[in-house]
Amino acid sequence: MTGKQRIAKAMRREKADRVPVFCQLAIGHYMLNSGKTPWRLWFSSEDFSDALVALAHRYGFDGVLVNLPGRPRDWESQVASVEQGPEGTRIEWKGGGCSVSPDNDNVHYRGSGQRPSLDEIDPGCLYYVEPHCITEVSYPFSFDFAPPSSTFGPSFFPDYILDSLRLTVQKAGPSLHVSSEIFSPFTQLMELLGYAEGLIALMDDPDKCDDILAALSAGAAELAVLQARAGADAVLVSSAFAGAGFLSLEQYRRFVLPYEKAIVRRIHRETGAFVYVHSCGSIGDRIGAMAEAGYDGVDTMDPPPLGNTDIGSVKKEFGERLFLKGNLDPVNILLKGEAEAIRSKAAELIASAGGDGGYILSTACSVSPGTDPANIALLAEASKHHPY
Repeated sequence: MTGKQRIAKAMRREKADRVPVFCQLAIGHYMLNSGKTPWRLWFSSEDFSDALVALAHRYGFDGVLVNLPGRPRDWESQVASVEQGPEGTRIEWKGGGCSVSPDNDNVHYRGSGQRPSLDEIDPGCLYYVEPHCITEVSYPFSFDFAPPSSTFGPSFFPDYILDSLRLTVQKAGPSLHVSSEIFSPFTQLMELLGYAEGLIALMDDPDKCDDILAALSAGAAELAVLQARAGADAVLVSSAFAGAGFLSLEQYRRFVLPYEKAIVRRIHRETGAFVYVHSCGSIGDRIGAMAEAGYDGVDTMDPPPLGNTDIGSVKKEFGERLFLKGNLDPVNILLKGEAEAIRSKAAELIASAGGDGGYILSTACSVSPGTDPANIALLAEASKHHPY
């Protein structure tokens, strides 16, 4: 059975030959361990897709997550200079602004740093906000070096936006599952305003926030459909900040649930892709709402002390409605733990959540940049030694 087949079984909540293994790796981990030049990995669709597939094979993963968008094909022609400095590699752009790339973390663009206020935003001018563009988040939003788009729908997205995904699907072939990623409307709102200002906006003008979120959900759904048609087996909705540390359950039901539900409904209606959600921290009180949104599965499920998810309880209550992915502590177990502790925890998760299928062995959130590759490889080993 291939990794693609194994994960498809799990996402249908069926039993495969063994529990599949599929972790999200931090971008910094690819920078440190793929052999690619760190700053180029961020900007090159080709280098990034190479790294995704190479490390998936190295660690025995059954799938990969394409969590950076495709880049402009002529991005190198926009580079004015590249210099090494105390913060990492500094890339100056011909059009102004610069990017600073550490060797083990996301690249940061330095431009005006100005964000719009809630009063300045017209929801009718919003469609999608991509936090991982080369340049900074702007309003009206524009991709990378291009001017803002004057039209919505598929033509809003530049033709290169799917390049990283298409290249990864090609290189993964029939052996690996490929997930794509979109950002939830709530995350887009927070990135557009800034997190402190965004949370205040929910209180100051909740009705306008609803209008903004509705506009952003239309673009997110459009991008997800494009990704599925480009070959993604599943679409991950990154809703990292929708946990209890940011929002009450009441706020979640108003500002997150209806908009993600609309996205899920469209993906299911127009494609055959699975859809799952990535939410960090304490989500124990809102997994029911995630099921209500129509998701096929839930990712992360941080255990204590990172969150509050007991995967055995979640499996018992929601295992017939959702596939489950995660729950292995990426810091205290995988990064800092000894080999025997990693093996033991992996076996425990397989026993408590693998059961009759529907579980994907994974860290709760991203594998940290500095995690020992030997520790990561232990997860695939555990899956083979403890099939169910």
